[in-house]
Amino acid sequence: MFISLEGIDGSGKSTQARMLADALRAEGREVVLTREPGGSPGAEEIRHLLVDGRADRWSAETELLLFTAARRDHLERTVRPALDRGAWVVTDRFADSTRVYQGATRGDLRGRVDALHRLMIGVEPDRTLVIDLDPAEALARTTRRHAAPATAAPEDRFETMGLPFQTRLRAGFAALASAHPDRIRLIDGRGSAEDVAARVRAAL
Repeated sequence: MFISLEGIDGSGKSTQARMLADALRAEGREVVLTREPGGSPGAEEIRHLLVDGRADRWSAETELLLFTAARRDHLERTVRPALDRGAWVVTDRFADSTRVYQGATRGDLRGRVDALHRLMIGVEPDRTLVIDLDPAEALARTTRRHAAPATAAPEDRFETMGLPFQTRLRAGFAALASAHPDRIRLIDGRGSAEDVAARVRAAL
């Protein structure tokens, strides 16, 4: 299976992606845990352009092109080879993030997002799990994480866009889940990581 985890910044999706990959490996499956933007050497280089720097560093249109370029390299070098040999792929973000971040909240670009996806990607996950959490709680989590002494320099460009932006993101993910109930599941992100992980497995 090809599984993506989505959600607003600080929702816990990265933790859940790791926990899901570990659980699947414990059952004897080969699992490739990856992320976007990134997941391949070229895509990781593009990642730094996208997640570092000032909030106004790029327009939504430029972000869309950079994300699509990173996703194409990720697909070619990581996702397809893993699926072709029978491995499971668990990715922290995929195309739904672009549909929400650039397509709905950074600009009215949904038509362009979908057109580029059809032309250059053409793949959807078998199941997408959106970790749903109140934006104020999620933002507090990221603030605490970045304040920790051992934390490296944060990739916080999108987080600095503030609470109203995160609120729009949450609404965008909920709308996607409503439009694609065959593929996308909303997962309650409240409670312990173990509680959320149990909901993730139930959704599979």
